[in-house]
Amino acid sequence: MSEDGQKHGPLAVVHSFSHLSFNLCKWCESSSPVCKDSVCSSNCSLSSFCTVTEEICIAIWRKTNDTMTVHTMCHNPSLPLEGVDPRLLLNFTSRECHMTQQPTDEGAMMVCGCHGDHECNDILIFDKGANGFSKLQSKDVIPVVVVSLVPPVLVAIVATAAFYFYRTRRPDKPSPPARPNWPTKHTPDLYQAFDLPCGGLGTRGDAGGGGTVPGGETEDSNAKVPNNMSWEDPEAELLPIKLEVLVGKGRFAEVWRGCLLEGEKGGVSGYETVAVKVFPAVEYASWRNECSIFTDPKLEHENVVRFFAAEERGPPGHTLRKYWLVLAYHSLGNLQDFLTANILTWEELIALAGSIARGLAHLHSDTTPSGMPKVPVAHRDLKSSNIVVKSRRECALCDFGLALRLDLSLTADDFANSGQVGTARYMAPEVLESRVNLEDLEAFKQMDVYSMSLVLWEMASRCQTIGEVKSYEPAFGSKVCEQPCVDSMRDLVLRDRGRPDIPSTWTEHQGMSVFCSTITECWDHDPEARLTAHCVVERFNALQQEEEEGGRQEEDVRRETQREDGGESEKDSEIPDNNQSLSLTNAASSSSSSSQIPLSDLKTGGTEVSHDSLAHTGSAV
Repeated sequence: MSEDGQKHGPLAVVHSFSHLSFNLCKWCESSSPVCKDSVCSSNCSLSSFCTVTEEICIAIWRKTNDTMTVHTMCHNPSLPLEGVDPRLLLNFTSRECHMTQQPTDEGAMMVCGCHGDHECNDILIFDKGANGFSKLQSKDVIPVVVVSLVPPVLVAIVATAAFYFYRTRRPDKPSPPARPNWPTKHTPDLYQAFDLPCGGLGTRGDAGGGGTVPGGETEDSNAKVPNNMSWEDPEAELLPIKLEVLVGKGRFAEVWRGCLLEGEKGGVSGYETVAVKVFPAVEYASWRNECSIFTDPKLEHENVVRFFAAEERGPPGHTLRKYWLVLAYHSLGNLQDFLTANILTWEELIALAGSIARGLAHLHSDTTPSGMPKVPVAHRDLKSSNIVVKSRRECALCDFGLALRLDLSLTADDFANSGQVGTARYMAPEVLESRVNLEDLEAFKQMDVYSMSLVLWEMASRCQTIGEVKSYEPAFGSKVCEQPCVDSMRDLVLRDRGRPDIPSTWTEHQGMSVFCSTITECWDHDPEARLTAHCVVERFNALQQEEEEGGRQEEDVRRETQREDGGESEKDSEIPDNNQSLSLTNAASSSSSSSQIPLSDLKTGGTEVSHDSLAHTGSAV
């Protein structure tokens, strides 16, 4: 080669191959592809420019048994290629390598061709997915999988850590309750709180609506339990409580009967029976809401279940963490269970209904009985299973997981965020229709009055004064299923204007007639037309007073009659025979005149003494 050729030779080569810049292809006789979904990478590390412009990049994919290989090269489509249909090569005109099925005698084979992009035969696209193709399992897949999983795993760890610190460090979270100051001896087997298997249920296994605190045997059954327990002291020790029997289970919590150690007197440990409402970790919001209601000392009332303490049990942030409410225990259970097992007398009906109305009126009132200002509270889930029976003549309201403090500082938006809550069977029409006037706090009280009217109907249906008393059934009975949804109640209450039936036989008793008219005025479709809880209290007080005065008058008549009968017997024994008829006549006249009591004296507030008492007086005459 001449000196000039040596000088210009390399430049001539570069110039002659400059047009090949678009024909750079992967070039491996056999490589193991790396696949994901319907796309594979040839995993070939060698590349080469094609020798002529007409050549294209070819990739041949083969699968024999479970082994996959890829052969990549440059090839002129006008020339034959072993094992590949020549007509197939002429169809490869795209910039991407789309695999096409090629019949073969052994295993599976697919071919693709492309041109225009550098190394376009490196990415193999299987348009028909699993058509003769399965994902490659090779050592090269593991790094890809690991790299793809690292970001979501890191995000999950960061989110979990942030949630943990939010739950454990936020300033508004209540601290563990303070422990009362009494001497105790801590022994793990006696006083450590633990969950027992269900050794026995109360009269009803389903407490409904977040569980029902059972009722108590006597008024002062919990008088020895201190009522100054707090949940604000983070250093306070947990109460020495032993859970004994599961007595109820609702949507939000379980209710246990428990033993609370009171201390030692004369070397003997004293215990007090309490009700412990246990919330799981996911129901923290419901527990906290009840705590905020119960810890207001102005809420205390004889017809609101008594609150002792609130506690957090278990490791912070753990799924097994439990939240406790320690409340007064009443062995008669909830009102629903009590009505199922008992028939009420008229006196018991008036007394129990009056106590429920007084409890609700206290919640709704903006002052305490002593006249101190108080924030009104709407219960929002009032039903017979959320009322405990303290005795056959007194009830107490419980379960404030959905209760709402009607604070004047709250706005309509704050109330709107509380949502449509409660039990569908006892929901007021405006709640079912979602047309509550959120700017009027009285609207929330009117919902409670409607729910109370259905409870009063259930009580009336189990009173002996109505005549034939049927088995207990909740409001609306068989008109809906056992646990009706909002839609079915909407059809019944809104579309059909349905209410529980009040047969005419119920109103034959004068007092029951007033009781039933009170019920119908409380479940009026128009919320503003309903009675207030305070008005219901006044009506029931009047009925109870009439009953008591009527009973006293009946007793006075009975005693007077007995006294006169005794006087006649003494006179008969002393009068001679010849004057016996005259004496009997005078005695009869005297008895008749004394028993003719003016009608006005037999009435109290327009209600006459019962027919039984009048018949008894007539028999004395």
